Amino acid sequence: MRIIILLAKVGKKMEEKKTFHINGYIALVVLIILIVIGGYCFYFGVTDESIAMITVSIVLWVISGLFLSSLTIVSPNQAKAILFFGQYLGTIKENGLFVTTPLTQKINVSLKVRNFNSSLLKVNDSDGNPVEISAVIVFKVVDTAKALFDVDRYQDFVEIQSETAIRHIATQYPYDTFNDDDLTLRGNTNEVSEELAKELQERLAVAGVEIIETRLNHLAYATEIASAMLQRQQAKAILSARQIIVEGAVSMTQMALEQIEDGQEINFTDDRKVQLINNLLVSIITDKGTQPVINTGDVTER
Repeated sequence: MRIIILLAKVGKKMEEKKTFHINGYIALVVLIILIVIGGYCFYFGVTDESIAMITVSIVLWVISGLFLSSLTIVSPNQAKAILFFGQYLGTIKENGLFVTTPLTQKINVSLKVRNFNSSLLKVNDSDGNPVEISAVIVFKVVDTAKALFDVDRYQDFVEIQSETAIRHIATQYPYDTFNDDDLTLRGNTNEVSEELAKELQERLAVAGVEIIETRLNHLAYATEIASAMLQRQQAKAILSARQIIVEGAVSMTQMALEQIEDGQEINFTDDRKVQLINNLLVSIITDKGTQPVINTGDVTER
């Protein structure tokens, strides 16, 4: 990004501005009247053999022809950048028929909202795991001068910088974790997309482009580690679930002992308390049904 900023500072920055243009319908009527006047002047000049009248008619025809050649049509969501022998005069963004400076080059620029799907990229996340990622970028041109003259082929510039930003963002976050406080590519797609849009806007400001929206549309582990990472995710999920179960079992056991001792005024010996804790923990933690064992006391034979 620093390289882009430095390059922008080295070259002359272009800024969009308005240029001379008038309503084409009114101008067309005026030009037709000038052509007719020029015809009358030429007729009377030839009849009266007046060089001055002939000269006036020729001048009127030349002026009318020059301005007729400058007629331009601007369609909705289109703009025309006007160049006079290589010099940028300005841009016409209004829709309709206009007459502008004669002998100028008119470059059409689309102001429509565009989107493209980035290619599937393989990058390493913050944990070093290879992931496949791609995104949809929605943008539009807001400064025609920068889009045409500050970068070479702004469409290609947008695509290349978008892929660079996607790679950079993907390396800042892990693909997934089991900590709810961590930002991840899979669990926080909205936050990641907003961060991507912010970085893209900084990169593409030099091209006169506004980022409207970015959205991750593909995210997965690379095929070579997909099965291994699936097993790892399953193991982490089991470990996380067991941890919650153990914490709950300890809390329930402690609460049960306190209620038994306080409510029944029973004082357990250390051995009996250890045995009771062991039984409660086993019955709560086990994932299989438990069968109670009733102690009937000692039996003596006669």
